Amino acid sequence: MAGPLEGIRVVELGVWVAGPAAGGILADWGADVVKVEPIGGDPGRMFQYMLGGDMPSNPVFEMDNRGKRSIALDLTTDDGRAVMEDLLAQADVFVTNVRLGGLDRLGLDHASVTARHRRLVYAAITGYGMEGAEAGSGAFDVAGFWARSGIAHLLTVEGGDPPFQRGGMGDHSTGLATAAGVCAALLARGRTGEGQVVGTSLLRQGAYTISFDLSITLGWGLTLQIGRRDNMGNPAMNNYTAGDGRRFWLVGLEPDRHWAPLVRAVGRPEWLQDERYATARGRRHNAAGLVVELDEIFATKSLDEWAEIFDAEPELFWAPIQSPDDLLADPQFAAAGGLVEVPDGPGTSTMVATPVDFSATAWAPQGMAPRLGQHSQEILRSLGRSLAEIEALLATGAVRGDSSS
Repeated sequence: MAGPLEGIRVVELGVWVAGPAAGGILADWGADVVKVEPIGGDPGRMFQYMLGGDMPSNPVFEMDNRGKRSIALDLTTDDGRAVMEDLLAQADVFVTNVRLGGLDRLGLDHASVTARHRRLVYAAITGYGMEGAEAGSGAFDVAGFWARSGIAHLLTVEGGDPPFQRGGMGDHSTGLATAAGVCAALLARGRTGEGQVVGTSLLRQGAYTISFDLSITLGWGLTLQIGRRDNMGNPAMNNYTAGDGRRFWLVGLEPDRHWAPLVRAVGRPEWLQDERYATARGRRHNAAGLVVELDEIFATKSLDEWAEIFDAEPELFWAPIQSPDDLLADPQFAAAGGLVEVPDGPGTSTMVATPVDFSATAWAPQGMAPRLGQHSQEILRSLGRSLAEIEALLATGAVRGDSSS
């Protein structure tokens, strides 16, 4: 169960989340991913302390770095850059989210690298793109994906404060887009024999995420307002609270198709002839009152009771509004492959799966995230370095090994 990318060699120069997420997806899919870290380590290793204080593990870092091999290089030294060059010479893919100026200073800019390695797929993740006055600007996903793209604005209630995004939302979706781009470029290389640059940005990913809204702005010159449950024009597309306080969402997107099943479920068959509610237009004009009536009805039963009623109507689409704990205990999430067991010493650790499966080339996680420099010596040996050369690189500090081994 090596995955569809078995035999593909990836060098990742990634920090924090977006670059490592792309490399992590490729590693899940079977690629051999060498994670090149600075001597002090990927700063993502600090999540353990930033988020948990004295927590004994780093699940955020584990998520995006499982199954990789780590080598720690000082790329400001000639020896460190020489090792990097040898890694790239053997690689199929280079993934990085280091800022463009830093890559330029290291001689790892896309023009230089692709000129030296014609078959290499060079995948660059930036904040704002690879061209323009701000191409080299730094941006975490809260800036490029969330704030500047328009997502935060569209989710802000008039007069209210912009909402905060959850950690890594933009980084993970950008990582997935990068992995898809890498696979497309590898497919093209199979036809042409030539690699190419794959570029994506947090800004572009954010805009694509809200392209439903942006398409309306471009086509009609309008901006859709954020939904409010008390004035939804289609009350069958709204959230409600059951009698036990648990919330759920009705997803009756198609008014004519989904209205009758809802009417049957709530026991109001007369609404099918009621002039206020019989048509989509009538429901839109009388939405506020209909929401109030539905609120009263849904308060009469627990969510478990409503779930049994809803599930008897195949054309009534709905979902419970779940907490993270609810999701992790949801049997359908498990059945959908949402969790994986990652080899961890003599046992396994349960982690979230990356979101794509393959029927003929199934993937399985290969192991936990590497310790900093855990594979430095192993990788150097694979590059043909002798024991004396390896010891010299470690002694000069151009390479860092794993002090815990």
